[in-house]
Amino acid sequence: MITYKRCAETNEDAMFEAFQTGFSDYIIKIQMTKELFMKHFFGAEGNCLEYSVIAFDGEKPVGLNLGGIKVYEGIKTLRCGALCVHPDYRGTEVSNRLFDYHREIALENNCKQMFLEVIVGNDRAIRFYEKKGYEKVYDIVYYSHNDPSGFNAALPDGYVIKRIDMNGLRSLCSQIQDIHINWQNDFDYLSQIDAQVHYGVFQDKNMIGGLSIHPSGRINFLWVDPGSRNKGIGRGLVSHAVGELNPGKLAVSFPNNAALMGFVKRLNFIKDSISQYEMYNTL
Repeated sequence: MITYKRCAETNEDAMFEAFQTGFSDYIIKIQMTKELFMKHFFGAEGNCLEYSVIAFDGEKPVGLNLGGIKVYEGIKTLRCGALCVHPDYRGTEVSNRLFDYHREIALENNCKQMFLEVIVGNDRAIRFYEKKGYEKVYDIVYYSHNDPSGFNAALPDGYVIKRIDMNGLRSLCSQIQDIHINWQNDFDYLSQIDAQVHYGVFQDKNMIGGLSIHPSGRINFLWVDPGSRNKGIGRGLVSHAVGELNPGKLAVSFPNNAALMGFVKRLNFIKDSISQYEMYNTL
């Protein structure tokens, strides 16, 4: 008999077993320890034990749906942070029931929308989500640069780059309200990442741009005020960070942003084969 529990009612070992088994044949190979799983999915990813559901067949974990709630771009949102089902239980009612509980959680908490990301090419999952009322809204693309050591671009006169803290980066919120930032690049997410480095670019005392980057080379946020674009400021920000952090490669992801796409192409970033859809379900 299949039973379902909120993850707050079970233990880390059961959740990790469900995760490992459910993603054992995933498109992308996922390998992590239980400690890293808990830190990542219930830290930066923003999932909550009370909003997550696990399925059992007797004592055996056979399915998991992680959920996190926050006000995302002004709308109270329940995000599906991971959905997985044991290979032997796919095609049964387990995934349907997990998502029924997921929707109940959204309604219980007065969420106005549900949201998730799915890898392009995972057609079975996409069809399942569409049947559950989700629609594709944004495309997330990934780019990388394998030789950033050649970056050497100075800022134009009158601008200076300084390291800033997370509050300094958040001060840009009012200026970027019309820009969609995907969940894994937004400020709440960045504030949970260990060792993340933030830079601001200033003209006089005014911050007119910002960059958030991990020392490994993963760029999560890059923005320059529209009135100061096409002057080499973005290139100068990236070059400054590369000079300080010396990453072996650079990686960046973003949804539907023609300006950023043109920028990374001009810096000779290469588009990765992986991409994702952001799908939404309005409640």
